[in-house]
Amino acid sequence: MMPNIKIFLIVILFSFSKANWWYLGLQNYPPKEYNPLLSHKENCYRYNFLKNRQQQLCDLGEKIMSVVSSGTKMAIEECQHQFGSQRWNCTTYLNNTSVFGNVMMYRSREKAYVNAITAAGVAYAITKACSRGELNECSCDNRIKKSQTQKNWQWGGCSEDIHFGEKFSRDFVDSIEDTDNVHGLMNVHNNEAGRRIIRSSMQKVCKCHGMSGSCSVRICWMRLSSFRDIGDTLMVRYEGASHVRLGEKKRKKIKKLRPIRMDRKMPNKTELVYLDSSPDYCEHNESMSLMGTYDRVCQGLDGCRHLCCHRGFQIRLRDVEEKCKCKFIWCCNVVCEVCKFKKEEYICN
Repeated sequence: MMPNIKIFLIVILFSFSKANWWYLGLQNYPPKEYNPLLSHKENCYRYNFLKNRQQQLCDLGEKIMSVVSSGTKMAIEECQHQFGSQRWNCTTYLNNTSVFGNVMMYRSREKAYVNAITAAGVAYAITKACSRGELNECSCDNRIKKSQTQKNWQWGGCSEDIHFGEKFSRDFVDSIEDTDNVHGLMNVHNNEAGRRIIRSSMQKVCKCHGMSGSCSVRICWMRLSSFRDIGDTLMVRYEGASHVRLGEKKRKKIKKLRPIRMDRKMPNKTELVYLDSSPDYCEHNESMSLMGTYDRVCQGLDGCRHLCCHRGFQIRLRDVEEKCKCKFIWCCNVVCEVCKFKKEEYICN
């Protein structure tokens, strides 16, 4: 019995740790696997971190894939910012096409955040590239001008086309998921949550027009919020993520995610969901790509208590050099001295 279980776990581990499109976010495009002797199209079908539909979309051109790469990189950096003081700090592994390692085999709330922020990153980057005129496939969103407006303002300018960004992200990111199984349903739900947060956080921006600055007429357009705002909002969703299970309507045999507890409401489309409880991020576990929290820098008593998993911490003094006593010299230089001092750091035991 035990050997069979071991083989089963190895198969599961392999299925989760295989190459992933997130690899695009670890480097600039084209990736190091690019062969300059081949065409862009031929290279697309050689990338083992892209699946069938993704390889077809890669064939649209090097520019659009460069945008996807930058959006993925932006999402990974945002993940690392948001989780910087958490026990799991969104660790990535260079030269590893699984990117986050085997920890993603847990269908946890951390994986939910990763899926949401990376799907959002692709949609966001594509939308921005559209409004800047960098892609032939899209431009500004002209449909919004058809909406009714108040008398003292009207739509104009270049509203950012989140609809195209969402559509491309859905096509590229969701295409690798199998919604016939519960893991695929979870991933698609969280991908969509990331995209919807972008749309719901768009802002109306206006510019005044009129005689002598009277602002008798305002020209307005819709603009994306900062990606930091998107990351912050998704972090709130992460903290309130819903623990779900697979449910099924008996008559229609429609598979659906439902709360694991009957007294909880159904999660809406902007909320994150997870299937498994998070692993213990406190201890080092190489096979699961868990770094543990030993020797991590922590902040404050409460922060250290949490991050250090109640093991305690020690104070270390580190020599630091910083520019100081800066003076402006006419014209036009700033001259600074270099000050040396010792800085206290709190390090987890």
